Amino acid sequence: MSSQVIKNTENLLQPILEEKNLELVDVEYVKEGKNWFLRVYIDKEGGIDIAECGEVSEQLSEKLDETDPVTDAYFLEVSSPGVERPLKTEADFEKNLNKNVFVKLYEPIDGAKEYEGTLKDFTNNSASIEYKVKTRRKVVEIPFNKIAKARIAVTL
Repeated sequence: MSSQVIKNTENLLQPILEEKNLELVDVEYVKEGKNWFLRVYIDKEGGIDIAECGEVSEQLSEKLDETDPVTDAYFLEVSSPGVERPLKTEADFEKNLNKNVFVKLYEPIDGAKEYEGTLKDFTNNSASIEYKVKTRRKVVEIPFNKIAKARIAVTL
């Protein structure tokens, strides 16, 4: 059911975002406690502001009311993905070369299921991440289909 809500929401969002030259980063439909949340993350080159999120929220809300794809009561949230933006698609990886990333895997590679390091390359559906083990630098090749979750990682 939640995958259908997400798909319907993405379909309603696409024309709104195209008109405003915005990018859809992610849609989540999750239950937290007793409440359902429909969360939409949008962005654009140079970042997005609260006014743009508000406009998209209003337009999407109207479309959702018209088509009523969600049977449960829910809260709609439209926001920026933030500095730790998720990396969902191959294009996301290609656009974020040389950035620090955190990757969680479905199954271990070289004995680990999580890696944090610099995304050095993304070719042939595989991410090359350079990471440190004590004072040594190592590179791990991670096939895209083995990645459960990935995001930009902020280092302080």
